[in-house]
Amino acid sequence: MAPETWEAINRDVVGYAESKRIEKGRQVRIDSTVVESNIHSPSDSTLLWDSVRVLTGLLIRAKEVCPHIVFQDHTRRAKRRMLGIQHAKNKKQRYNKYLDLLKVTRKAVGYAQHTVNVLKHSTDLSAIAICEGLNHYVGLTVHVINQTEKRVVHGESVPASQKVVSIFEPHTDVIVKDRRDTFYGHKVCLTGGRSNLIIDCLITEGNPADTSLTQQMLERQKEIYSRYPLKVAFDGGFASKDNLAVAKNNQIKDVCFGKKRGLKVEDMCRSQWVYNRLRRFRAGIESGISFIKRCFGFARCTWKGLRSFKSYVWASIVSANLLTIARKQTV
Repeated sequence: MAPETWEAINRDVVGYAESKRIEKGRQVRIDSTVVESNIHSPSDSTLLWDSVRVLTGLLIRAKEVCPHIVFQDHTRRAKRRMLGIQHAKNKKQRYNKYLDLLKVTRKAVGYAQHTVNVLKHSTDLSAIAICEGLNHYVGLTVHVINQTEKRVVHGESVPASQKVVSIFEPHTDVIVKDRRDTFYGHKVCLTGGRSNLIIDCLITEGNPADTSLTQQMLERQKEIYSRYPLKVAFDGGFASKDNLAVAKNNQIKDVCFGKKRGLKVEDMCRSQWVYNRLRRFRAGIESGISFIKRCFGFARCTWKGLRSFKSYVWASIVSANLLTIARKQTV
């Protein structure tokens, strides 16, 4: 199903929970996490190797359709160069092997482009499918070659937003969390309620700062319940004076950020007791995220493509919410 369908189903589930007084949405907690794509840890050498073997596989299929297509299979050479780069003893050895791997990859691209020119006028369905696959992977391979040349040959840095980290899941973003851990997938912002239901989810593009998501998450709560919540607890990354002002202007009585970041308790909440209570309440969403990751595979998406990635995320949330409601109703 489409991700929009799964989102609509989740809103129906949340509406059912409201009708049964399981979740009213008056007190919510918001945090973000990362759902990883199903890819191996990327490096320039493995991306080039992936490109050569995929293009060569398509060329072999093309030769079965059109026997007079000529190309050379460089997959063994590319694999040796990739392994040599990973086990190189010094920078000079690694540099020379990179140059040869880039040369081999360009040859594979040349073979692929020539094959496309041969097959593009064919009416055979297999030939059309192969052409589409070659065009798709040639574009990604050229991007991988360019980013490798910038980094390895010219010594330039490539911004994370411009990197291709997988030719199989090119939609994957590079997410650096807390300046320590690097993840490859998509950042997901979640809103949880007192019942531990996941009320809402936002799958972001790139790696936006949490502070830029605050107003959007509050507006989505208004769409769901036709009103803003009375109390909101945010993770510390969402804290800013502007976000506090936005929440207060929307008649949210108590706002708690996990880290104050220069904000005063009396500006956020009615009392220190309310602030402490909301701060403890916010920590509960960590258990909710852990529950979905452990029980419903939320940590890593195993479906292929961006559209399927979004559907997978929503399907995991719907499944977790249905189990949570079932538990509440059997108590």
